[in-house]
Amino acid sequence: MTDQDFSIEEKIYALIDQLNAYIEQYHGGSVAIDRIEGNVVYVRLGGACEECPLSTATLHGWVAGTLRQFFPDLQVARAD
Repeated sequence: MTDQDFSIEEKIYALIDQLNAYIEQYHGGSVAIDRIEGNVVYVRLGGACEECPLSTATLHGWVAGTLRQFFPDLQVARAD
């Protein structure tokens, strides 16, 4: 299989899964996609990230920054 065999949505899910594995292992938190609507990816932070005062920085800096490296038109928002 090549990169072309996967949809953009599948690639986004795979990238978030990789971020989640790192966040779980090294920070005790989690990140998961709640939904994708147009060019907005809604994510939920869990575990240690839920109450962490740096969760906004994690969401906008780390999660959104990583996604934008591969998908420049995407925006990331915290799911309600």
